[in-house]
Amino acid sequence: MWKYRGQERPPFALTPGDGQESVWDYPRPPRIARDSRLVEIRFGDRLIASSTRAIRILETASPPTFYVPRDDVVIEALAVAAGSSVCEWKGAARFWTLAGHSSAGPVAWDYPEPTAAYGEIRDHLSFYPAKVECYVGGEGVRPQPGGFYGGWMTDEIVGPVKGEPGTGHW
Repeated sequence: MWKYRGQERPPFALTPGDGQESVWDYPRPPRIARDSRLVEIRFGDRLIASSTRAIRILETASPPTFYVPRDDVVIEALAVAAGSSVCEWKGAARFWTLAGHSSAGPVAWDYPEPTAAYGEIRDHLSFYPAKVECYVGGEGVRPQPGGFYGGWMTDEIVGPVKGEPGTGHW
C-alpha cells in the first residue's frame, strides 16, 4: 500500500521553500527528532504545558507530532480518559482528557510502555491541536486535516498530508 516511504517525493507533493519541510521527505517507519523551540499547550487562559525539550515524530505523509516531557506538563490539569489505541510503531497509547472537562473527550495521549525503538517518548505526552491550543515557537498550530490523526500543521510543513480529502488510500 505504501509506495512512498521518504526516499522520493511523489509527483503530487509540493516542493518546500526555504525553512520548510515536506512530509514526503519523512521516513516510514517514523523518525524521532528533538526540538528545542518553545512548545506551549493552552486551554483558554490556562497553560497546560511549556517545554523547550519536545520530541517530534516524523512520518511519511503526516505533519510532525510533538511530544512534551511529562515533567513540563501541568499533569493535574489532565485526567486519564477511557479508551486506548495501538500504533504499529510505538505500541499501545493511553488517552488523557482535561480534568473536570471529560465531555470534551481525549485532548492528549501517551505511550506508557512504548516499543523499544520509540523508548524516547516514554513519559512524554502529545496533544490534539483540534482540542487544545498548541504553539511551536510562538506560531499557532493547525490540526492535521480529517479529525483522526494528531499531527501539528505549521507554516514550515508542506504536503499534501494524510487526512486531506482524497488521501484515504494512503
